[in-house]
Amino acid sequence: MRLTSSVLLLSLLTLTAFAQPKKTALPPRSPLAKPKLVVGIVIDQMRYDYLYRYYAKFGTGGFRRLMDQGFNARNNHYHYAATYTGPGHAAIYTGSAPALNGIVGNDFYERNIGRLLYCAEDTTVSTVGNTGTAGKMSPRNLLVTTIGDQLKLATDGRAKVIGIALKDRGAILPAGHAANAAYWFDSKDGNFISSTFYQKELPQWVQSFNAQKLPEKFISQRWEPTLPMNQYTESTADDKTYEATMPGEAKAVFPHEFVVQTGSSKYEVLRTSPYGDQITKEFALAALKGEQLGQHEVTDMLCLSFSSPDYIGHAFGTHAVETEDNYIRLDRQLADIFANLDATVGKGEWLAFLSADHGVVDAPGFLQEYRIPAGVKTYGEVGETVKATLEKAYGPGQWMLSYMNQQVYLNHALLVEKKIAMQDVYELLRATLLKQKAIVNVINLHNLGAEALPLLQENLFRNVYHPNRSGDFYVMQPPGWLEGRNKGTTHGTTYAYDTHVPFLLYGWGVKPGQTLRRTHIHDIAPTITALLGLLEPNGCIGNPVEEAMK
Repeated sequence: MRLTSSVLLLSLLTLTAFAQPKKTALPPRSPLAKPKLVVGIVIDQMRYDYLYRYYAKFGTGGFRRLMDQGFNARNNHYHYAATYTGPGHAAIYTGSAPALNGIVGNDFYERNIGRLLYCAEDTTVSTVGNTGTAGKMSPRNLLVTTIGDQLKLATDGRAKVIGIALKDRGAILPAGHAANAAYWFDSKDGNFISSTFYQKELPQWVQSFNAQKLPEKFISQRWEPTLPMNQYTESTADDKTYEATMPGEAKAVFPHEFVVQTGSSKYEVLRTSPYGDQITKEFALAALKGEQLGQHEVTDMLCLSFSSPDYIGHAFGTHAVETEDNYIRLDRQLADIFANLDATVGKGEWLAFLSADHGVVDAPGFLQEYRIPAGVKTYGEVGETVKATLEKAYGPGQWMLSYMNQQVYLNHALLVEKKIAMQDVYELLRATLLKQKAIVNVINLHNLGAEALPLLQENLFRNVYHPNRSGDFYVMQPPGWLEGRNKGTTHGTTYAYDTHVPFLLYGWGVKPGQTLRRTHIHDIAPTITALLGLLEPNGCIGNPVEEAMK
């Protein structure tokens, strides 16, 4: 009996030991929090100091909302030597550099095809929205991915990514390859158009917007100053000889009337006015509604570029009443957008960043009023000197293929044929060009290590050099000098006035504050992708701005 009881007890203990515990249901996992919408804003030709020069004239809902409630990287610079529109938009959204992303200028000589190439040019596609050729564009010349591309990849295409600007390159390059669409303004008919790269026809909301004919409304108005003239205290007098005039005008003074020139695109003149920004804003609001951006299960992205500050800045300069008036008006356009995002996407549910594709130099005439060295160099002077020097030394031939973006493109095949070394050509041209007025250096882009340059500038040249798309020698002018522009101003150099631009972050996941440590344009994309939990774009060379992240 004892034996039987012991066996039964042992069996019971064994079964108890191997019995499976009762399973309890785990609570459902919550997805990682992310913003509903990312809005990237690029102000074309916005120098950093404009934030503070015009601060008192701004309302609290636009620039100041980003500055006062967001994060301000106050020492943010471009990291390469080609401060132009195409490269700037590409670098902001890729975190890369022209040396990798291939966008070395608005236009450049492409050695693989043997001709000049526009940065957004694509002859394989057609215009969507009208029968013109302004839509033969795509991002195919961009060799790396963008923030939007990474967002599309991470969501298996569910995220919506839209690019909008007056300029085609300002819409296309930020949106990237995988975007749902990019839209830009066609001056011939005043419509926003696109390309068959994205779609076969315009969505209904775009057709409805174009049907409103807003450009026709604006072109019949005048550009009047927003404030009484005596309140433009951040600007010079309204009548300066170094300011350009608008078509049909005798003087560069308010009010401005829009005179359409015979044979020109009817609505082109609107680009050089605040109405260009207003049209862009209205189209952006239509896109938010028409595409229901920020209303989906995954994060959407709107890439928005305001192009009119560039046209106005080129024409009137950095201290013109027109420039100040446009920024006052642009501030109100931004406030409208942010208020709409609060109402439709929700406060705290969207993330925004703002930067510029390049800065700008003060007009030489303005600088000369303060006895600061500045001037204008004839555009053809360098190119003609290069041609004449090479033909004299080596005989007749097309030794130079192009001169653009301050770079000399040599005919490599001819040099090889004639057994002429690149270094010999460099030493010859350098000695000749340095004799010209307003040339301080000639940089051999093939041998940067041998150049006696500050390390900072050496890296700017290193980051712009792409073997198939860059020139061979960079012709460097002194600060304050322009090439080929007697009125207004321009950009494109390695100097701080062209490289120092805003970088503001606001909204979801952003820790308010500021930093004065040097940050770079290539830090913008990895900061945004880090906030979104995405892999950074595949050509990215920057780092997240950690101070800005909660």
